[in-house]
Amino acid sequence: MQYQEAIDYLYSRLPVFHRIGPKALKPGLDNTLKLCSALGNPQHKFPSIHVAGTNGKGSTSHMLAAIYQSAGYRVGLYTSPHLQSFTERIRINGQPIAEEDVADFVRKHQLLIESIEPSFFEVTVAMAFDYFARQSLDLAIIEVGLGGRLDSTNVITPLASVITNIGFDHTEILGDTLPQIAREKAGIIKESIPVIVGETNPETAPVFVEIARSVNAPIMFADERFLIQDRGVENGLRQIQIIKSGIEDVSEADILLDLLGDYQLRNLPGVLATVDVLQKKWPVSQEAIQSGLRTVVYLTGLKGRFQTLQFNPRVLVDTAHNQAGLAALFLSIKSLTFATLRIIVALVADKERTNVISLFPVNSVFYFCEFDSQRSLSSADLQMEFNTENRFGNTFSDVNQALSAALQDSIDDDLILITGSNFHIAELINL
Repeated sequence: MQYQEAIDYLYSRLPVFHRIGPKALKPGLDNTLKLCSALGNPQHKFPSIHVAGTNGKGSTSHMLAAIYQSAGYRVGLYTSPHLQSFTERIRINGQPIAEEDVADFVRKHQLLIESIEPSFFEVTVAMAFDYFARQSLDLAIIEVGLGGRLDSTNVITPLASVITNIGFDHTEILGDTLPQIAREKAGIIKESIPVIVGETNPETAPVFVEIARSVNAPIMFADERFLIQDRGVENGLRQIQIIKSGIEDVSEADILLDLLGDYQLRNLPGVLATVDVLQKKWPVSQEAIQSGLRTVVYLTGLKGRFQTLQFNPRVLVDTAHNQAGLAALFLSIKSLTFATLRIIVALVADKERTNVISLFPVNSVFYFCEFDSQRSLSSADLQMEFNTENRFGNTFSDVNQALSAALQDSIDDDLILITGSNFHIAELINL
């Protein structure tokens, strides 16, 4: 079995969330536990940090990986979904898993997969854990797929559990109030394992405190420990001052960050607090923190976070796809200077959209497109829904056609923004 055959097998045989939505989910951890048991329980053979949250968990995971790599550790990184290649999901020191390793895993365990009938995500998690267990890692950063309590990744016993923030997404699965969603995310909290919450919210903080106390897990609210002051962007790097308030003293440090979205300032306290909490067992110098944060993209291969594809006109790509993520993105856009904002947008059909559409700047020019999945809202329906909210533009069959039209319409001082889903961004030819 070759790599492409293995990928085709996984996609054709197993339910895939990004293609069919919630119907792809297999409730509970039974399948993952069965897979891991048959593989010799690889999830217990490497130290890990578990990262959950509505937004920012991917960026947080990549920043943590970059810092620990800069400190000289051999670091595994598991994230989802991928943008262009399945191998992006499983990395060691930024290098994706080899295609032959993916093919080998599927070929060796095809009968096991067929006997358990797991979801696509459950297989990818088991594959990642099996790969990491055989690679002599110092540490693995494991990003939750969806929720936390019942997510397939929740079979590890990590060094720390990180929850970035709580917002509205996947409400049909996780609940439609912030405390309900927080309780699902808090399902990753383990007995006596430190918990780091990135953003304090009065609605959700009591949930985290209650659950952490019930299992004797020390809890830290990172934004109460680390104050982040933005000094602007210079030479392609964000200049940031960090003020850390300790029990006995206050310290300051200056860092540079290569992730330019303003919203990354909200992710940073959780990253720094996690490194701080683990400092005694997993020492990291201030130099390694600074070096890692300055080179996150280079060290980890992160894409799609306020990523510039070209200038004159500037083409910006961001995978923001829910209410909180898009609100944060458009706040970042306000800090930029441009003539006309041209937005290439696609949305999934199986989520509430009215509150999302109203976030898009009304005086923009829109290019409505769709992506190759039954979850995609058609460009015609997208146009109609945006028109209802007084946002207008033309329809296109795919993101590349839309980008071509936007480039043709633009002058050098315009800004072209591609956002709204992971899935149309994944179809960009020149990402």
